Amino acid sequence: MNHTVLVCDDEAPLRQMLKDYLGDCGYAVREAADAAAMMALLAEEEPDLVILDVQMPGKDGLAALREIRAASKVPVMMLTAAGDVVDKVLGLEFGADDYIVKPVDLRELQARIKAAIRRSAIQEQAQKVHDRLSGTVDFGPCRLDLDGARLFGPDGEEIAITAMEFSLLRVFAENRGRTLNRDQLLDKAHDRGWEPFDRSIDLRISRLRRKIETNPAKPEVIRTVRGIGYIFG
Repeated sequence: MNHTVLVCDDEAPLRQMLKDYLGDCGYAVREAADAAAMMALLAEEEPDLVILDVQMPGKDGLAALREIRAASKVPVMMLTAAGDVVDKVLGLEFGADDYIVKPVDLRELQARIKAAIRRSAIQEQAQKVHDRLSGTVDFGPCRLDLDGARLFGPDGEEIAITAMEFSLLRVFAENRGRTLNRDQLLDKAHDRGWEPFDRSIDLRISRLRRKIETNPAKPEVIRTVRGIGYIFG
């Protein structure tokens, strides 16, 4: 899928140049002549990156950047005049991810766009991992408190679990939708006392099912993948 870049600049020739060049590089480019048009496009669909001119009539780029940051984490690259250190500093303080100086060097621009989008993807993935490792996760009718290492039933009462059972539930929460074999489960749960081909994990999963499944005989939360292992979600 092509990445989408939104270019906001009041100079039509510059917008056209960037659209032509970035289009040839494989980007889908949308244009806005001012901050109001840019915000309208952002409301319709968030791009992968915004290129925003600092000096525009009406609402300038710095004010527009503050408005973007109030509602979005989309990467923003500021276009600044050569030598205008104040704009660069303020842009970074207001939440810009990068800046490029006019007149624009197109190859440098493309390299900076790639880097900004890559950083954004890494940060987004890191945030997803953090979210999976904190807060609560629903396991069927039960709720696992990842921060407090506690399991609660549908009535809100705490269900006693061992340290190993919590570790297994956390591993499943971190790998939702992914099939894990027995060795992976035991390794990720940091149980170093297992032996190769040890099937004790099956017993532990069985005990967990009696605590979290509505019908342990027909598990729907942690399901068996025959010949491979188990999957949550």
